[in-house]
Amino acid sequence: MLNHADAIDRIFRALADPTRRGLIERLSAGPAAVGALAEPLDMSLAAVVQHVQVLQEAGLIRTEKVGRVRTCQLAPDAFEPIREWIDARRTPWESRLDALGEVLAERSEPDQE
Repeated sequence: MLNHADAIDRIFRALADPTRRGLIERLSAGPAAVGALAEPLDMSLAAVVQHVQVLQEAGLIRTEKVGRVRTCQLAPDAFEPIREWIDARRTPWESRLDALGEVLAERSEPDQE
């Protein structure tokens, strides 16, 4: 089983490619066949299949083959590991910025004498 850091690394590596981000955008509208995903792209079906495999290995999408058609869909909670990772880094910065805002507000208040 992958540890949390490995999962995050795989997700970011998968999302580093603009084609794969585009596939994720398309799948956010709902499931689609690999052929339909490949249609607007200027690359071979085999290249699109490789991108799909990277997304699947990262846990971002799931595929199902029925007959000759492979359908892709976003995996439930696929982005949860990176959301948690980002939130863990955002919270301390938000606290610091809130404290800075309070200091600046105190300094800008006119003296009450």
